[in-house]
Amino acid sequence: MTPAPDALALRRAAALVPLAGAVWLDSDSWARLAGTADPAAFAAAWLSIQCRMLPGIAHGVVVFDAAGEGAFAPIATWPPGEAVGPALMAVAELALERRQGAVRSDAAAAGAPDAAAGAALAYPLIVDDRVYGVAAIAGVHRGEAELQGLMRRLQWGCAWLELLVRRAAAGGALATVLELAITALTPPRFRAATTAVATALAAELACERVAIGFSRGRQVRVCALSHSADFDSKSALLRGLAAAMDEALDQQDTVVFPEPAERPPLIVRAHAALLEQQGAGAVCTVPLTDGAQLVGALTLERRGEQPFGPAEVALCEQVAALVGPLLEAKRRDDRWIGLKLVLAARAGLAALLGPGHLGLKLGALGATALLAFLMLAEGEFRVRAPATLEGLIQRAVTAPIDGYVATAPARAGDLVAAGDLLFTLEDKDLRLERLRLDTEREKLEREYSQGLAQDDRAGVRILGARIDQAQAQLQQVDEKLARTRVTAPFAGIVVAGDLTQSLGAPVSRGDVLFQVAPLEAYRVRLAVDEEDIPAVRVGQPGRLALTGLPERPLPIRVAKITPVSRVEQGRNVFVVEAALEDAPAVLRPGMAGVGKIDIERRTLAWIWSHRLVHWLRLWSWSWFG
Repeated sequence: MTPAPDALALRRAAALVPLAGAVWLDSDSWARLAGTADPAAFAAAWLSIQCRMLPGIAHGVVVFDAAGEGAFAPIATWPPGEAVGPALMAVAELALERRQGAVRSDAAAAGAPDAAAGAALAYPLIVDDRVYGVAAIAGVHRGEAELQGLMRRLQWGCAWLELLVRRAAAGGALATVLELAITALTPPRFRAATTAVATALAAELACERVAIGFSRGRQVRVCALSHSADFDSKSALLRGLAAAMDEALDQQDTVVFPEPAERPPLIVRAHAALLEQQGAGAVCTVPLTDGAQLVGALTLERRGEQPFGPAEVALCEQVAALVGPLLEAKRRDDRWIGLKLVLAARAGLAALLGPGHLGLKLGALGATALLAFLMLAEGEFRVRAPATLEGLIQRAVTAPIDGYVATAPARAGDLVAAGDLLFTLEDKDLRLERLRLDTEREKLEREYSQGLAQDDRAGVRILGARIDQAQAQLQQVDEKLARTRVTAPFAGIVVAGDLTQSLGAPVSRGDVLFQVAPLEAYRVRLAVDEEDIPAVRVGQPGRLALTGLPERPLPIRVAKITPVSRVEQGRNVFVVEAALEDAPAVLRPGMAGVGKIDIERRTLAWIWSHRLVHWLRLWSWSWFG
């Protein structure tokens, strides 16, 4: 089974600090120590193990400064619940006063009036130059060498209590850092977040003032003061704070003034000037980082003789390490969108011109080469438009007379020769009418012969007129009979018309029943977008690629530009007619494709971007023109 984290820490300490020479703790002792989170319970368990393992020990006590104010009091005794004797308290006080181990040898130290001789030993618990408590034991005096061994083992055992102190301190510092991180994340805006963090940190470390500044170019600008929502950025105080922050950032290290003896010497002129301006006290400046970049600084001030200790400096550095990136992220988010774009461009340029970023440099070089090629290389600018093939002449075949459809051998798509039958109309009524008129004419001719024989001149003249009338009516009927058969006017293709499903249907004179176009003459209809129509001129060449012949573009030439626009598929277009310069036999009217008109040579950049530029010009003019 994997031991608990505290047990792992205790085992690491035990590997370095063995108790009672080479004696290891058993499983019960491990469980008692690793499972105690309360300091008093931990100290009691440790004292019990210590007194049982050291030979001749009768009494023990652990004294702790629980409140951190110098009020030392016993938190564990051995045997448990027993009052602390005066000998133990005396040697404990002596160890606290001297800040080192202390030994007393007399009869009273043994803890019993009838003891021949006794000894009391105490060793202080000092962590980061601060006395947190003392451990004292008493027992039978067996000789000077044994006292030295007991003191050495007691000193080793105090490492366990030091682990307890450090764990408690780390837990308190972690809680403080997390609370400040939550404080930085709660306000939505940067100024409110920095002010809240500065105020909370000033209250936590009993500082008179905490200032937070961020880099603006090559200098630091103070952005927030504790307990101050508004301040004058040009005041002497803020200039002094900014100078102290610049001093710490220039050295890329934490600056503490007055300087502690254990820290390496640094330049502190700006910090000394700040204290001289504000009076005696202490000041500490910690750089704020975002990754590997210095983004600002945190300056703390105190009045009076209260220097910043190592633990407090370490806490400030932990706060800066966690809170700095959070505040920097809020500062970036609060920027104006234009400034964000400028800074992003500047960062990209710095990465491009600075060391590293080989992929970015190669990409930028390729993009520059491509842009230069597009700006210098020229190509043929062509106007593209949907195209439809139409016959140059298109004859409409209409119904010559009123009647009914009798036959219709032709329909759309059929190739016809000149004189080929397209359709016929019913002629039964016309034939009956012709028969009637023919019979009437013959009757009139017999009467005319009789009139001549009888020399009836007046009657003959009347009959002659009636015969001429009948003959004219016959001719008219014959013409109508001839018109019942409609043939192709020329060789070509039937473009439209299909009467196969309308046999017997009535038609009226003038109804368009078929459309016929010749096969040797065509024209191309191009639907040119209104955006491109200004560039089109009559006589410009081009190419036509039909859907049925994509592998064989046909040459065309603009013949006519209609001045009237129309809407097709949601676009405003002008119809441009073009003549085919080569018409293969496989062409048919109605074939569709794409036509391109050659305008002139332009740069590739203009060809690919002119539509976007035109749209931007129109949009800007519609709003600002």
